[in-house]
Amino acid sequence: MTPVSVKQGTGPIVLGLPHTGTFVPEDIAAKLNQNGRQLSDTDWHTDQLYDGLLSDATTVRANFHRYVIDANRDPSGASLYPGQNTTALVPLTDFDGKDIWDIPPTIADVDARRRAYHAPYHAAMTEELQRVRDLHGVAILFDCHSIRSRIPHLFDGKLPDFNVGTNEGNTCARLLETAVYGLCRAEDGYTTVLNGRFKGGWTTRHYGQPGNGIHTIQMELAQSTYLTTEASPWAYDAAKSTRLRRPLSRLLGKLSHIVLNGDLT
Repeated sequence: MTPVSVKQGTGPIVLGLPHTGTFVPEDIAAKLNQNGRQLSDTDWHTDQLYDGLLSDATTVRANFHRYVIDANRDPSGASLYPGQNTTALVPLTDFDGKDIWDIPPTIADVDARRRAYHAPYHAAMTEELQRVRDLHGVAILFDCHSIRSRIPHLFDGKLPDFNVGTNEGNTCARLLETAVYGLCRAEDGYTTVLNGRFKGGWTTRHYGQPGNGIHTIQMELAQSTYLTTEASPWAYDAAKSTRLRRPLSRLLGKLSHIVLNGDLT
């Protein structure tokens, strides 16, 4: 299986999907323990949730699982959240802090996976952002994530439904941040936070260069908003997802309109 799938669109929005993939090569899968083989930390069905919301969007999707290597981590291995519990470039534990390996990866393993999986994903992302920016003068990377709403090892209490991350406003124009946060807050029945526990992963921080015409926003959705339950078999809930797709569609449409209307130039 190829490490990354790209669907090219003609519009100004690029959807990043770094954590929906479930492919684990046989030699790596053999080293996972029973807990690791559950792949519990997948952004389950996030690609399905966003599919078709914006017809002219480009999508860049990692096909490999984050336990192989995490496409949203600094390739140097530096922590995104110093002093807080998190997972590594190649995770050693799941989000609950439980071991996932019978045979943990070596330094050589991590380096090999960086070249085979992490690098191709980001090469594709770089190429698509540059292509879209060449078309419109501006590109917006909307990085699509989801996570269980309750994970005591990572955060206290219950996560809000919409978790908007712009690294404290550094990765996109204020106009875009305000639009996304405002639309999310206006949605009845959903809760929203801006730059809370999730301020934007390495992808958001690395590519976000508003001065160079590339704006990035991370959306971390609580999985309770579109899954039947936040547990195996991680079933996609048709009613919940239909409801959630409406505000997501409006949000992406608004971002596209801002670019096409010339409001960022």
